[in-house]
Amino acid sequence: MPSHRLITVDAMRRMDAAAIAAGVPGIELMRRAGAAVAARAAAMVAAPSRILVLCGPGNNGGDGLVAARLLERNGYAVDLVCTVPVDSLTGDAALAAAEWQGVVLTEADPAGAALVIDALFGAGLSRDLDGAAKAMVERVAATDVPVLAVDIPSGIDGDTGALRGVALRARETVTFVALKPGHLLQPGRAHCGQLHVADIGIGDSALEQGLAGMPRVWRNEPDLWGHDFPRLDAVSHKYTRGHVLALSGPAFKTGAIRLAARAALRVGAGLVTIASPTAAMPENAAHLTAIMLTPCETADDLDDLLVDERLNVILAGPGLGSGEATRERVAVAAGIGRSLVLDADALTSFKGQVDELASLIADGGGQAVLTPHSGEFGRLFADTAAIDPTASKLERALRAASLAGAVVVLKGADTIVAAPDGRAAINDHATPYLGTAGSGDVLAGLVAGLLAQGMPPFEAACAAVWLHGDAGLRHGPGLIAEDLPEMMPRVLAGLL
Repeated sequence: MPSHRLITVDAMRRMDAAAIAAGVPGIELMRRAGAAVAARAAAMVAAPSRILVLCGPGNNGGDGLVAARLLERNGYAVDLVCTVPVDSLTGDAALAAAEWQGVVLTEADPAGAALVIDALFGAGLSRDLDGAAKAMVERVAATDVPVLAVDIPSGIDGDTGALRGVALRARETVTFVALKPGHLLQPGRAHCGQLHVADIGIGDSALEQGLAGMPRVWRNEPDLWGHDFPRLDAVSHKYTRGHVLALSGPAFKTGAIRLAARAALRVGAGLVTIASPTAAMPENAAHLTAIMLTPCETADDLDDLLVDERLNVILAGPGLGSGEATRERVAVAAGIGRSLVLDADALTSFKGQVDELASLIADGGGQAVLTPHSGEFGRLFADTAAIDPTASKLERALRAASLAGAVVVLKGADTIVAAPDGRAAINDHATPYLGTAGSGDVLAGLVAGLLAQGMPPFEAACAAVWLHGDAGLRHGPGLIAEDLPEMMPRVLAGLL
């Protein structure tokens, strides 16, 4: 299993069933899972610390029972609480319970523990927590005792990251075989703490059976797109690295496009030109050196500029202004079949008209990346019955990409990159410091710069999101958007 592949809860169930059908006893898988949990607990606190193990009614509880037995055998003082009578457990969980020789409590005070192991419910939870489980979660949450979650913190949906009423915030989480989307999607991500993936010996055949027909979703990491990342050779020069044409807005609204243009140049585009209204030429010229400048007032002017086939990527939206004039420019750019990056005003200009935008992209035969934040996403796809507003962020992004016929980068703390062919990546390589004015403009420029160098749209978008996040992580407090392009030399050196 590639380390960056994500699996759904259903895929995990199918893998377990396939492994058992192939001859691996279910209790053996449970013992391996419990051993991984016990090993992580031992890394967090030393014996003879008191550890409170909370077990629920299913296999997640069985994993906790195994971990409790191993920890007690290794000198820990273990208090084990089960939210249901032990004799009501069935299947492998009942076998694990039979191997536990200690006392089973119905409640315990978490305040005196050095660690709480949360084995109440796993990633398959599909209802809100209630009863004894909810009460115990609330008691633990009221303390500052560190929590180690088994599979996922109880109360988090493994597929969507949604909160099921209440949930524990774990310091660390141990899951099995692969991460699930809920580990990375908010608010689940904020509850998981440090993530660990344990190999429990499912086997290659079971992995293949579990993945058959499943969505192709990944954690956004360089292993996903690194093979397509542009690398220079001895004969590389500016004309082999692409030329981005960035469309400027009117006077006094030009800063956003300059941020984007500089990001495109910093990430490696050979040439970047800003196409500017005449009235905005002086302020653009005052701020530009390596980035070129050319006049462009109307969609017809843009059409004339695009006679130059070396202009292989068009970036439109930041500070451009919303309305008919912007729609006309997008129509010209799309019709000529160049790669497009559409952000901000270019998306808002098509409010509720995603079908029209999709038609322009399709008719031009070009490639497009759309980079909306949640507000722009809502405007573009307004009144689109095909997107369920209650669906997970991942599902909404995938549906949007299919409708638009373009790669969609749905920005946020858990940015999603979704492609029309059903591929998606969830990004957790980022920092809240990126939530600053102009940060999204820089991201659009990074996408454009990578597209110009020949990266395919999905891979370019994934790489741009990761680089953007890496710049934020490296810079830290005090970050403003102008810092991000200047971080690219360090980010690229670290990557390459």
